Amino acid sequence: MPESSLESWLEQLMVSSPWELTALVMALGYLVLAAHQRQWCWAAAAVSCTIYAVLFWQGKLYMESVLQAIYVVMAGYGWWQWRFQKSAAEESPGGAKYSLKWHLLQWAWLIPLAAIIAYTLSVFTDADAVWLDTYTTVFSLLATWLVTKKAYETWWYWLVIDSVYVYLYASKGFVATALLFVLYLILVIYAMWRWRHDISLKSVSEAG
Repeated sequence: MPESSLESWLEQLMVSSPWELTALVMALGYLVLAAHQRQWCWAAAAVSCTIYAVLFWQGKLYMESVLQAIYVVMAGYGWWQWRFQKSAAEESPGGAKYSLKWHLLQWAWLIPLAAIIAYTLSVFTDADAVWLDTYTTVFSLLATWLVTKKAYETWWYWLVIDSVYVYLYASKGFVATALLFVLYLILVIYAMWRWRHDISLKSVSEAG
C-alpha cells in the first residue's frame, strides 16, 4: 500500500465515530470467541450488529444494514442452538457436514435471488455499491447459518466474503471497519486452524 494511502487510512481511522469503534471491538470479540467455540460470541455479535445496522443505514448501505439486523436475530438463534440444542458438532467431531452438491444447490437459488434484489435496489433506491453489497449480504447469511451449525466450511465462505468487505467498506469511508475485516481475514485463518485442532482432539478423545 502506498505511504500516502496508508496515511489517509490512519487519518480517517482517527476520526472514526466512537460507535463504529465500539462495534469494531465487539465484532473482533465475536470472532475470537467463535474461533474458540464460546457461546458468548453471540452476545458480542448482537451488540456489534445492532450498532452497525444504524451506521450502515446512515451510509446508504441498505442491504448491509438489513443484514446486520438479521444478524441480531441469528445471534439469538446461534445462542439458543449452541446452548440448548444437541448440535451436529456434538454428534460428529467435525460438526455439521454438507456435501458439494448441497452447496451448489444453495448457490443455484441464492445467486439469482441476489441479482433480483440488487437490480430492484438499483432501480428504486439510492443505494451505493448495490451489487457487491447485495451479494455479500446474501452469502454472509448463508455463512452465518453454517456457523450456528458449527460447520467447518463456513470459514471458506468468510475468506472470500471478508476480502470483498475490505474493499467495500474502505470505499464508503468506514475505514475502521475495513481494517477490522483485514483482521478478520487473519482471524478466519486462525479459526480454521483452531477448529481443526479441536476436531482432532475430540476425535482422539472419543477414540480413546
